[in-house]
Amino acid sequence: MSAATYDGPPIPDDITGGELDRQVAAQLKGLPEKLAARVARHLVAAGRLIDEDPETAYQHTLAARARAARLAVVREAAGEAAYAAGHYAEALTELRAAKRINGATAYLPIMADCLRAVGKPQEALRLSRSPSVANFHPAAKAEMTLVAAGARRDMGDLDAALRTLEAAPLMSRSREPWVARLRYAYADTLLAAGREQEALTWFHRTHAIDSDEVTDAAQRAEELER
Repeated sequence: MSAATYDGPPIPDDITGGELDRQVAAQLKGLPEKLAARVARHLVAAGRLIDEDPETAYQHTLAARARAARLAVVREAAGEAAYAAGHYAEALTELRAAKRINGATAYLPIMADCLRAVGKPQEALRLSRSPSVANFHPAAKAEMTLVAAGARRDMGDLDAALRTLEAAPLMSRSREPWVARLRYAYADTLLAAGREQEALTWFHRTHAIDSDEVTDAAQRAEELER
């Protein structure tokens, strides 16, 4: 490991580590005080940057990992930052490590998507069938459905991808973003299958509930109507 990786990027002076979520901070209690504070500051910096500069966020988590690799919360942070930065193989390694440490299943959708990204759709499908998925809350269950449908598309099986999405609550009355994302994926898969009129209907159904504009359904519908 290089000194640059161990040191990590500069940490803004205004970050004390005290900003860390209480439950996360509690997992650092077993570390010496100064070490815990340094790890906490890197994790806070990573959290601040993960959306706008995921690569630097990832470097912060690597610095935290260099100091506390046996903590699940650190490996989880490294995995999530690696995923955000597009380092899918590394993200998979980190999240597998976190799962070994704490047994949590919340990482499974991201892990499955990483398997897709590294060209292993069949392994992604196997992970999507994990028994624990049945107990996921609706948003996480939707994420796994999207990954499974995507894996089917990766394998060239559009019919199976459509069946996967049709088994999901596409007509849920919830206006949460996960419903819009499911509908959008269904519309996009219909279009890929050459079913343009049905795709148009579902792009409209997506747009009708997508108040946060998490998709470009309105634009896709407009393009189909031209």
